[in-house]
Amino acid sequence: MTDQIPENSQTEIEAAAFRKLVSHLREHTEVQNLDLMNLAGFCRNCLSKWYRAEASERGFELSDPQAREIIYGMPYEEWKAAYQTGPKQDHKE
Repeated sequence: MTDQIPENSQTEIEAAAFRKLVSHLREHTEVQNLDLMNLAGFCRNCLSKWYRAEASERGFELSDPQAREIIYGMPYEEWKAAYQTGPKQDHKE
């Protein structure tokens, strides 16, 4: 099916879907990272690590806090203070 979509258009579609996912996660702060990890096997922190790794492969170096801010839409510590509930949820991969 995707062989009908030109590669550059497919990349644009994938990028748009990624932006919608990030926007959705920003809007649904009630969904905790631990919940995401337990149900989906990834969380916002995973997305930020994947983003950072892909940027690095393309020659763009980001710090962990910079990558997290891209995903969270604010500094990670600020997000944790405002939205994180329950036990510490900063998992390690």
